[in-house]
Amino acid sequence: MEGQKQSINWQSIFSPKQLFLKVLGVALSTIAIKGFMIPNHFMDGGVSGISILIHEITHLPINILIVGFNLPFIIIGYRRFGKTFGMQMVISTVLLGVALTFLPFPTVTNDRLLTSIFGGVLMGAGVGLVIRGGGVLDGAEVIALFTTKKIGLTSSEIILFLNALIFISAGFALGVETAMYSMITFYTATKVVDYIVDGLEEYTALTIISSKPETVKVLLVQFFGKAITVYKGERGYLPDSFEIREDTDIILTIVTRLEILMLTEAINEVDPKAFMFAHSIRETKGGIVKKIKAD
Repeated sequence: MEGQKQSINWQSIFSPKQLFLKVLGVALSTIAIKGFMIPNHFMDGGVSGISILIHEITHLPINILIVGFNLPFIIIGYRRFGKTFGMQMVISTVLLGVALTFLPFPTVTNDRLLTSIFGGVLMGAGVGLVIRGGGVLDGAEVIALFTTKKIGLTSSEIILFLNALIFISAGFALGVETAMYSMITFYTATKVVDYIVDGLEEYTALTIISSKPETVKVLLVQFFGKAITVYKGERGYLPDSFEIREDTDIILTIVTRLEILMLTEAINEVDPKAFMFAHSIRETKGGIVKKIKAD
């Protein structure tokens, strides 16, 4: 509820970069829907998938369905995440409705495999660009975030459950084969969204526990130009020598997934017995997360 007290950040909403990304994303999504998916009776997941399914059954206009099904989620987003978020979603949804109404686009192909792949790529690129522009095209993401704490499931589990219902319904209404191809479209779109939103340089947290911590620190900071954080811990506690332990530095650094192999190989060269583990992180803020290139 606190978000409602905040004023709308119009400067952010109407910044040229964000508007460009939203318009481009909406255009690509429209091409995917009108040029690939609807002519071949294919669906995506989420609100667009529900809208296309209802369109196929009732022949109601797809633009009205997408805008209409997103309205409840816009209200939820406004109340739960604030006025700026709600306005961003309104603009994205209205742009998509207008584009579906007035942007003419012919059927690109009737080949089912090509439709499932390229339709998914364009839809995913469109949704991802809109997200990068601060907007949201699919209200399913909002309801997943809103209900996570209510029912104890993660956002991914909620979205998976909703989309499973959509594709099962599509199997009964449009045929099993069409539903299976639509699942390929959805999978492709999901992967493209991940690449657009996270980028090829998705960040990874690399943790190193080494018997040569000072050497590893020098390697990471002086040679690779990475920032590090050091935790004080203990190493040892092995099953056959539980009483033997020693203080150690636990080194944490943030790298891109393109750098992870290079760094782990370099650390193995200075300490072949170093223990390392990595996990993906959604985003970073502040600090130094990339090597600063010399002038």
